[in-house]
This record gives sequence, C-alpha cells and structure tokens, in this order.
Amino acid sequence: MGGALEGVKVLDLTRVLAGPYCTMILADLGADVIKVEGPAGSDETRSWGPPFQNGVSAYYLCANRNKRSLTVNLKTEEGREIIRTLAKDADVLIHNFKTGSMEKWLLDYDTLQKMNPRLVYCSITGFGETGPFRHLPGYDYIIQGMSGLMSITGSEESGPIKIGVAMVDILTGLYSAISIEAALFEREKSGQGQKIDMALMDTAVSSLANVASNYLISGKVPQRLGNDHPNIVPYSLFKALDGEMIIAVGNNRQFTTLCEVVGNKELAEDEKFSTNEARVKNRAELTRILENLLHAKTVNEWLELFSEKNIPCGPIHSMDQVFEHPQILAREMVVGVDHPEAGPVNLVGSPIKLSRTKVNIERHPPIAGEHNNEILQQAGFSEEEITRLKENKII
Repeated sequence: MGGALEGVKVLDLTRVLAGPYCTMILADLGADVIKVEGPAGSDETRSWGPPFQNGVSAYYLCANRNKRSLTVNLKTEEGREIIRTLAKDADVLIHNFKTGSMEKWLLDYDTLQKMNPRLVYCSITGFGETGPFRHLPGYDYIIQGMSGLMSITGSEESGPIKIGVAMVDILTGLYSAISIEAALFEREKSGQGQKIDMALMDTAVSSLANVASNYLISGKVPQRLGNDHPNIVPYSLFKALDGEMIIAVGNNRQFTTLCEVVGNKELAEDEKFSTNEARVKNRAELTRILENLLHAKTVNEWLELFSEKNIPCGPIHSMDQVFEHPQILAREMVVGVDHPEAGPVNLVGSPIKLSRTKVNIERHPPIAGEHNNEILQQAGFSEEEITRLKENKII
C-alpha cells in the first residue's frame, strides 16, 4: 500500500530548513515532492558543514529525503514558465522567498490560481505577508530572540540562550505541513485550493504556550528559570552523586512519594512545601534540600528507585547514548539509505507511525538536478527542448 498522501504532487521552492522540513514530512507520507533549486543547486545547506560525507552535507541530508530534484533558473522568464507549466497540475506549491518576490515573477497565488483553481499555495516568510515587518527576511536565531523564546531560555547567570536546534524552523515546518494537509482535506469538499500564509514569528509566539498565557493573565514578565518550570516544583534538573538527572513531579501524591524515597517524608507535610503553589513560592529552598539528599546516591541508583515508585524521572543522554538506546532502535528512529555520492548514510527516522499507510524512505536526498529529464518529460517537454534548456542554462 502506498503512503497516505500518494497521488499528491508538491512543487517545493524552499531551501534551508523550515520549508524543506515541511516537504520532507509530506514526502515521507507519500507525496511526490519536486525540490526546485537553481542550476547546480541553490539550497544553502548543501554547503553547510562540516560534517560532510564524501562531500555531501549532513545538514542537507537531514531534511531532503524522499524528494526528486529539478533545477530551474527562476531569474529567467523561460525558467519561470517551467514552474507555471508544472503548477498547472500540481496539488501544492510551497516557497520561502521574501514577501513580494513571487509577485514580481508572476508566480504568486493569484496568477497560478487562475491556471489551477485547486492549487494549495503555501508561503513561508519570517514575519508573514501582512504587517509592518512583512518585507524583512526571517532567520530562526533572530526570531528566537524577537519572539520572547530566548528571554525565557537560560538562567539569570547565563543570560538569554537560544534553543540548541533551529526549533522555530522545525515548528514552522510542522505547522505548514498541518496547514497544507488541512487545505487538501477541505479541497475534497469545496473543490478549491487556497493560500496559506505562514510566518516564523507567528509560530514562535504560538510555541510560548503556557508561558505566554501566564503573562497574558498575570501581566508579569516571565524571567529566565534555567531548567526550572514556571508553574510546577520540583520539575527540574538535579545533581546526584555522579551526575545530573531530571525529576518531574507533577502533583502532591508524587511529591509525597519522592520525599519518602529520598528519606525525608516530613518534607511533604511542611506547609512551605505541602502544595504545589507553596513549592513554587519556596522553590530555591526546596531545591537546596533535595539536592543535599540526592548527593547520597548515583544517578542510576536514584533512577531505579524513582522508577519503582512511579516518580517521573530521566537521565541526560548524549547523542551517542540517544542513537544507541534500545527504545530508539526499536522504534526505527535511525534509517539507512544509499546515496550515489555520499554512500551509505544514516538518517533520523520519521516519528509518524501509521498502521496501514506506513512511512517509507524510498528516495535518498537528491543530487541537484538529478531528476531534470524525468520530471520535464513527464510534464510534456521533448528531449530536444530539454537539451536546449540545458544548453541555455535554464535548468
């Protein structure tokens, strides 16, 4: 059986991470994704490294599997006409050019929708296509700062810290995939496509979740709490005898059990700690008490004891520990593919587990222009036309 999105054709005019991550999700689900770049490959991540494997960037490999590659020079009218031709029978077009670029090239939604009323058209920009910042470019790091994410990440001692991966790009990719799938579903009823206006800034602000709600309700500007939780205590990183571990106590019953296991059951009866509200107010004092008690045993000893009593806890894994973990291996979160240039490569597997329309890795992340002939022939171009396009550096 094919993937859940088998039969869906996607023109992917994105590069770097947010857009390619979105289209990789669609491709993993069975969509035919055509990755469009400039001649020789214009996705900047192809050169982002080290590490490289036989000259192929690890960064590029992370977000481009299961796609076909077409190279087109969008600076030429003939190149843009190729996109219009492909868009006539596409289901989805997605791009992440700056606001106004696609209008200038007559590749905007209003133009393409007249050729293909069923087209779902997704734009990913830094700040969206409305508002005073709509013309500014968007970068994950800058958006993390502007959105408030960095103001709550880190500690007072460290100052603002960005998240360790480009999480705004990843979240925008996920929101974009959800939006595209929703538009395709709605199209089954209306027969009409529509435009999706995605912004990194909007996505980042939406991801503030409970912290944003705390501010909107209380009016108090949240401070950096390091590894602490703003609403729950103890819910943080704690030091044991030989390292660090996470304890995530979410209710009074768990806290009472925690106090019993660490050897101070009276702590749960102290009015300063008997309720979560009280524990939040007395966070620093409780943390000092718990860490003194936790220094009596190793991380593994505590993890075993806490797990026996159903106290939420966990270790801090390094990358080698993550990808050697039996749970990760059992869930097929590491997949191997053969790449014609890089050779055998390991990629992170898909977290989407569907019972019938399973996710499969059918294609390696493509070489730039690898499928030019195949894609253009399917679109009705003759071999002579394709040869001329190559000679004129249109593809």
